[in-house]
Amino acid sequence: MSVLESPQPPGPARAAAPAGATRAGRPGLLADAITLVRPLHSAKSVLAVPLVLLDAPAWTLGLLERVGFAVAAFVLASGAVYIGNDIADRHRDREHPVKRNRPIAAGRISVRAGYLYCVLLLAALGAVIAAGPTRAYWPLLVYMALNVAYSRGLKHIPLVDVGIIAFGFVLRVVQGYVATGTEVSGWLLITVFSLALLMISGKRRNELTQSGALHRPALRGYSVEFANHLLQFSCVLTFVAGLTYLRTEAPFGPYSQLAMLFSTPFAFLALFRFLQVVIVDDSGGDPVRVLLRDRAMVGTCMLWGLVLGATLAVAHYPGVLRAVAL
Repeated sequence: MSVLESPQPPGPARAAAPAGATRAGRPGLLADAITLVRPLHSAKSVLAVPLVLLDAPAWTLGLLERVGFAVAAFVLASGAVYIGNDIADRHRDREHPVKRNRPIAAGRISVRAGYLYCVLLLAALGAVIAAGPTRAYWPLLVYMALNVAYSRGLKHIPLVDVGIIAFGFVLRVVQGYVATGTEVSGWLLITVFSLALLMISGKRRNELTQSGALHRPALRGYSVEFANHLLQFSCVLTFVAGLTYLRTEAPFGPYSQLAMLFSTPFAFLALFRFLQVVIVDDSGGDPVRVLLRDRAMVGTCMLWGLVLGATLAVAHYPGVLRAVAL
């Protein structure tokens, strides 16, 4: 039995299929296999795990190697989790206007092939861990165990569902710190958790307005008004926790207050823009896409990163400031 199912659509033939697509105009097997592991969502691990580099006293090759292996392990684990969730949710996904086009829900990749793909990713994950410079991967194991429990039923419990997803971001950050043996900041973890909660609340709100609670039972415990309150609360918590981290525990030394002050307008702009996208534009269905493709968001975050990067460089290398002043 072929894992690719692409029946011919009714109507006139289409002119030309894009690269990676079948003659029927549908994605090819390779494109579906890539889509299944959510490559865009790898940004979650690529951005969260290396946060440990902020607290590292020096960027040695050994340190970068540990971080690189930690990122690769979480990318593979996340891919396996996405496939497992798509298999478990395939029937409900068919009721969603967007998710019904996912490869497994649409029937283009069979459930058996999905399981095989998941096993291959787990085998690759085992190889990465075995070849890596450290065996300290308990945050990743907790992440995978939580996601198994999530797929088995916790996803249907309101508030618990968003809490588990947000905690997954925290585990990504912790993995980076554990892999390098660096002590993690409590305020940083609170910031990451509340920011993830903000994004997931926006996604839940979008799901309510776009398709209702039919495809996700947990949505019966939410309403648009309740989601708005969750957005407000998590937005305030993210702002306060983030600035507190910069002022107290971030590695800016004597320039920590400046880092907090410089960050305030950028934090306001980024958070307010996200709320605008979710509430005004009603486009928060894919928070990762918003963060990576919204021009206002990307521009704000890039400028913010440049300012904090310059402040961090001055804090670690005071001679840079003296040289610029001269």
